[in-house]
Amino acid sequence: MSKETLTNTIMKKRIRIEDVAREAGVSITTVSRTLNGSGYVKESTRRKVLAALEVLDYRPGVVRSTIEPETEEEKIICMVIPSIENLIFPQIIKGAEDYLRKHAYILSICNTEEDPMIERESVRRMLNQGAAGFLVCSAERVDHHLRILHEKQVPVVLLNRSTEEEIYSTVSVNHFQAAYDAVQYLIQSGRKKIAIASGREELLLYEDRLKGYCRALTDAGLPVREEWIMRDVSGRNGFYQKTIDLLDGPERPDAIFCTSDPKAFVVMRALQDQGVRIPEEIAVMGFDNVAISALVEPTLTTVAQPFQMIGETAARLLLKQIQYKEEHGVLPKAFCTVMPTELIVRKST
Repeated sequence: MSKETLTNTIMKKRIRIEDVAREAGVSITTVSRTLNGSGYVKESTRRKVLAALEVLDYRPGVVRSTIEPETEEEKIICMVIPSIENLIFPQIIKGAEDYLRKHAYILSICNTEEDPMIERESVRRMLNQGAAGFLVCSAERVDHHLRILHEKQVPVVLLNRSTEEEIYSTVSVNHFQAAYDAVQYLIQSGRKKIAIASGREELLLYEDRLKGYCRALTDAGLPVREEWIMRDVSGRNGFYQKTIDLLDGPERPDAIFCTSDPKAFVVMRALQDQGVRIPEEIAVMGFDNVAISALVEPTLTTVAQPFQMIGETAARLLLKQIQYKEEHGVLPKAFCTVMPTELIVRKST
């Protein structure tokens, strides 16, 4: 098929990698490997892909039309997340992607494996590739690479992260207040000896949740006991042994507030393996309301975050930044959006 015939056939259709795969008679994965230079591709197959690229005049991010000959680059938004395995991100990604798709933007996901070096390199690479803006759920507190984006006047929105710096727009929940309310519920339910499975305090959100826990105890006239603060030093599975060590202490708590649902699942498993009845002996509360929290046994009481709405709101805010910069040449003033949380009471408390 000639290039002219194909162009007349597809009219305004965007040439996609699927079209290249179909033309070459290979899989989408093979085309991707050829384009990226990653993975093994037979030389004969590679030549087929290159020929299809030539026939289709394929270039990533280009729309072709026989009515409008000028080309328009695809608009790409980069979302940086610390771990694709974290159960909160599918809904965040869906919310952002659904909104961006409606506005002719493509969402590119960068999974950093909670490695700050990978995060910095991902941001640098996507910036060089012309990303229109960044949605960032950083593995660290705000770092140098994000300051560089701000200095370059690149639109950035931090999502599900709070920040001490007021130069970044954010979409998050009030982590302090949500934790305070959760622990207050446990206290009002008759629990007076409440431990916590805390998160990485280098992330401000976990620091805020720990502060909310401590303030709720203090306001109720209850002591904050250091030996009942289980700190995250080895990932969420480390809480299994920490929970067992907690049970072996001189006095057992009657509730454990966990700063994420995955931590709560590990804590519950440890308690059950030790023969502890939940919630009769020890109540357990999580934070997130990921889908599986309603399926574990007992079902988990947790703080629900509106993850899909967080993603959508962050995407909307980012596109407003992009539009403002196009009109005024500079980024707008940073804007902080605080989303609501909801306490979901189930059988674990």
